[in-house]
Amino acid sequence: MKIARRVAAIAASGFICAGVAQAGPVETACLKSGSASASPAICTCIQYVADMTLSGSDQKMAAKFIKDPDRAQEIRTSDNAKHEAFWLRYKNFGETAETFCAQG
Repeated sequence: MKIARRVAAIAASGFICAGVAQAGPVETACLKSGSASASPAICTCIQYVADMTLSGSDQKMAAKFIKDPDRAQEIRTSDNAKHEAFWLRYKNFGETAETFCAQG
């Protein structure tokens, strides 16, 4: 059991180090947001979830929401089919990140 915890800790530290070296658009926007809750660990975790759930272009759009929250409202209420499909993916991303990256 202790070995499994150590392996998990080593894997997690490698994940965090790897995330710092190649910050994605969501992580970068998160870190630049100025939010008190936007710690490097949380932003790295959120980027990890973005990599699992969003395409590169979806990530760029999501990163824009951090800079311009009004844009999120425009996309969410749009009648455009592409925007509606994106919003479903974005909503899944947000729910997954909230669960996966929850602070302890």
